[in-house]
Amino acid sequence: MSNQAPAGAAAIKVLVIDDSNTIRRSAEIFLKQGGYEVLLAEDGFDALSKVNDHDPDLIFCDILMPRLDGYQTCAIIKRNQKFSDVPVIMLSSKDGLFDKARGRMVGSQDYLTKPFTKDQLLQAVELHRRVV
Repeated sequence: MSNQAPAGAAAIKVLVIDDSNTIRRSAEIFLKQGGYEVLLAEDGFDALSKVNDHDPDLIFCDILMPRLDGYQTCAIIKRNQKFSDVPVIMLSSKDGLFDKARGRMVGSQDYLTKPFTKDQLLQAVELHRRVV
């Protein structure tokens, strides 16, 4: 591939949590093209074990998911002292003020509306990634 990864990007691990296979795959392709290591989870429970096992540097988390929604997942991650400094960016097809405010209340750093572009996703990583 001719895409140049940002300096130090190989060490950056990004977890994408979404129950939509299409969104997960799109995000994975975009992030890998940006030179990032990508972890995928299809729901909150899957995500919590991956956060614990892989210690990601940034998390994208869908809001509407079965079993454990994005707000609950984010709140659990943020309550754990080991992961409280990991930036979480909420993903949603809704672009409402209430959803953004609720995301902030549970500790998310930002909010990305689906469908997102490759540029929007990579910009969010650069803006919010935890310095390693």
